[in-house]
Amino acid sequence: MSLKFISAALLAATLSTTAFAGDMAFKVTDSYARSASANAKTGAAFITLMNMSDTDDRLIGATSPAAKRVELHTHLENDGVMKMVHVEEGFPVEAGEMIEMQRGGKHVMMMGLNGSLEQGAMVPVTLTFEKAGDMEVMVPVDLERKPMKGHGMMKHGASNDS
Repeated sequence: MSLKFISAALLAATLSTTAFAGDMAFKVTDSYARSASANAKTGAAFITLMNMSDTDDRLIGATSPAAKRVELHTHLENDGVMKMVHVEEGFPVEAGEMIEMQRGGKHVMMMGLNGSLEQGAMVPVTLTFEKAGDMEVMVPVDLERKPMKGHGMMKHGASNDS
């Protein structure tokens, strides 16, 4: 196991704590980013986010220097076909509740990657909440993580990048 990977794992564990956006507290308990290959033009970040406050909020956007464009996406079934869609209204995060972004479901889609997502690297992602404002999280790249059963088999354009 490389020192770079161990350092990234330790940093990820450290970052799995409570972070603050505005006056609201959110806890990131699990996150990772991936792309389908070293030459992929798209990648995705999957983040489990807990609203530790007593106020409902909504995740309305995300940005990252790792990509030219970043959007909140999910997969929806239409006539038996799963399609990835941009969720312009964002994801609600009710007080005391959590959202789990997973392959085949909700995720942060990074389009026009500025470089390859390398195993063990850290990707800065700024999450924007309707009420709480911005919160930066560091997301470790984990190209080896397997999707949960039934997830990760969705097509995105001509590639399977998320």
